[in-house]
Formats: sequence, C-alpha cells, structure tokens
Amino acid sequence: MLSYALVYLFVALIAAVLGFGSLGAGAGEIARMLFVLFLVISAASFFVHLVGRRDGSRRH
Repeated sequence: MLSYALVYLFVALIAAVLGFGSLGAGAGEIARMLFVLFLVISAASFFVHLVGRRDGSRRH
C-alpha cells in the first residue's frame, strides 16, 4: 500500500511539473489518502501485536 502511495505521489509531481494541475491535485490527494490508510493500518497492527504479547505467550 505504501508503494501505491509513492506511485501516486510520483504521478502527482510529474503532472504538476508538466502543468496538469487538476490531474496532479487528484493524484496527490489519492497519495495522501493511501499514506494515511497505511499509517492507520500499521499503527493498528503494532497495537494488536503489543496486546497479544501481554498474555505472556511467546509467539514467534
């Protein structure tokens, strides 16, 4: 998912350089949403992992 965000960010930057403002803004917005989604899922996974370790089990 992070790779998709980076691809859309790259598309937005290229579109902005070439003068396609609306296309660049749309791709930038998609990149931002994907990055936020990536952060939320990563944080949730981290907290689930921490809660799972509290019960004393040693899962590897």
